[in-house]
Amino acid sequence: MGTSERSGGPAPPAQVQRMADLVRYQDGSVVSRMIVKKDSGSVTVFAFDAGQGLSEHTTPYDALVELLDGEADITIAGRTHLLKQGDMIVMPANQPHALKAVVRFKMVLTMLLSP
Repeated sequence: MGTSERSGGPAPPAQVQRMADLVRYQDGSVVSRMIVKKDSGSVTVFAFDAGQGLSEHTTPYDALVELLDGEADITIAGRTHLLKQGDMIVMPANQPHALKAVVRFKMVLTMLLSP
């Protein structure tokens, strides 16, 4: 897996922006930019180069993934799902999950603390 790099700071409030334009692809890397961060959750935009991913892990958050571009394999509790641009999936809190870029892809990750 390539290095994870952060791109810029939070998005300015009350400004229209295109999510896919908030991060750029970088060869061999995963790039992320946090848009919102609160105790109850966060919203982060990611760009994954082809073949890059996140290894299996769990979080105490319910996580909504929406693909903005490309294709990704997302594995949740041992079951793999192929997502393409415009698709979304919910990764339940405390369930093991992993992501891998089939081709480069961008996504929005919205994490909400589970009650």
